[in-house]
Amino acid sequence: MARYPPEGSWHTGTAILPGVTARVLALFGPTGVGKTEVALAVADLLRERGERPVAVSADALQVYEGLEILTGVAGPDERRRLEHRLVSFVPVDATFSAGEYAKLAHAEIDDLLGEGATPIVVGGTGLYLRAALAELDLRPAPPPELRERWTAELEARGPEQLHLDLRDRAPWAAERIDPRDRSRIIRAHELLDLGALEPPSGENQLWTSETRHPTRLVGLVREREDLYERIERRVDAMVAAGAEEEVRRANAAGASDTARKALGFDELLAGDVEAMKRRTRNYAKRQLTWMRKLPGVELISLSGKHPGDVAATLLDP
Repeated sequence: MARYPPEGSWHTGTAILPGVTARVLALFGPTGVGKTEVALAVADLLRERGERPVAVSADALQVYEGLEILTGVAGPDERRRLEHRLVSFVPVDATFSAGEYAKLAHAEIDDLLGEGATPIVVGGTGLYLRAALAELDLRPAPPPELRERWTAELEARGPEQLHLDLRDRAPWAAERIDPRDRSRIIRAHELLDLGALEPPSGENQLWTSETRHPTRLVGLVREREDLYERIERRVDAMVAAGAEEEVRRANAAGASDTARKALGFDELLAGDVEAMKRRTRNYAKRQLTWMRKLPGVELISLSGKHPGDVAATLLDP
């Protein structure tokens, strides 16, 4: 397998400084909420003011080339309206990690700021959002042979047995992982083998308020029924656009384990669109849970609002 804060407040370092001009705008929200629509509207207004907006994707699956329909990558017309970075550049048979992403995202954001552009970080993968905005001590990717060994062990003995082994090796790690969560069980064993998994102590770095540049972090939400209706329409539109054929091509090309985590990959392989919709709704719930943990996030509801009006509010609060 191939390797490849309160409204009007801003973050800079560990402080929240009202009135400080943000250099980065970050838009986070659940799948289907309308992040791209708001980003496009913000970009239109910024260009009218003589600025150069560029979107930097913070999505773990939009990095994969060949899964654009399934992962909701901005289409050609949208990308002509707003340049998008860090999308569709990883081969579908390659593995990719948050650590690799962080290096690329930091370079993109730093270069854009150096050029006088305005980065708009857009995404729904919480870890990737934090990796783009902050300096995280991300754990190393495993050597291929280590991943292969633990994957084979799991296939031979099952996740529950490996979870029992994990309880013997690191009880504090096992209690945080569901016995059926195959990927996290494998990852925990790998990190233990690498000496890179230690008991948690003090503040979780993931949830600190520190950012690399002054950043405005906006969480986009909708009323539940509104969001679920949009998810229904979004999945139907993906299927109509050829998502099932896209998944089958990726599967035939040897899609990596990480690429296969894309919402709907397994479901569309099985031809089960309703299962994809259920999984997407459940994932949206988890994204909202993650959003509530983000330090300094400013929540804005999109229900009943036009993206242009929301964009104007963001730029002139």
